[in-house]
Amino acid sequence: MHEHMEPLTLILVFATFFFAAFLKGTAGLGFATTCLGIMAAYLDMRLAIPLVIIPSLLSNALVMIDAGGFLPILRRFWMLYLGAIPGLAFGLWVLGSGSTALPRLVLGAAMFLYGAWGLWGGTIHLRQNKPLDAVMGLATGTVNGLTGSQIMPILPYLMSLDITKDELVQAINTSFTMASVIMLLGLGKLGLVNTEVLLVSAAGLIPVALGIRIGGRIRSRLPEAVFRRIVLGMIALLGLGLIVRSIG
Repeated sequence: MHEHMEPLTLILVFATFFFAAFLKGTAGLGFATTCLGIMAAYLDMRLAIPLVIIPSLLSNALVMIDAGGFLPILRRFWMLYLGAIPGLAFGLWVLGSGSTALPRLVLGAAMFLYGAWGLWGGTIHLRQNKPLDAVMGLATGTVNGLTGSQIMPILPYLMSLDITKDELVQAINTSFTMASVIMLLGLGKLGLVNTEVLLVSAAGLIPVALGIRIGGRIRSRLPEAVFRRIVLGMIALLGLGLIVRSIG
């Protein structure tokens, strides 16, 4: 785990950061999930997850601050966020125990479900309550701790509630930011964060910023709905590929 990364690996990591940020800028899709889905093809998940944390944390925090309305969202969804903590701890514990086949399988399933759900354009309507919030938080935390992916099942759950677009952005990015901080602390405890990982992750902020900027420019010129469907389809396929790799 503490060997130096090869130059080719570093190039691949920065290219992955740029590509995932480009997709986030263009279609607003999960940066960490796309990053990790690609990195799982050439890196151990226990190295990939810490690498993605810092760029992910920064982009989520910026969106959270920009969106506003933080306290009302915290009051409404505190049980959802609280429920994620034991899930994160359990997911990190399983991740620390060794095998990357299970994290890869869980991440693949999360990506496939996310892509398929987005393409289907789900029209589920749920009524928010505290027990449901707690269960969704626990499930999201467990998937996050295992894989670093922060979008399942919290994103479909929030989208099924009576919630405005701005509230959705704030609620999801608050979840991402809190989870990223806990993940960073947990990964440090597991000995998965070292100086090299932090330096590479920090340097990754440059391709991430570039990717988000270029993606944002292209988004203004393309029919977003069409591009979003392409990206969702690609994420679903990427997830399917990971499922096959982890079973094979």
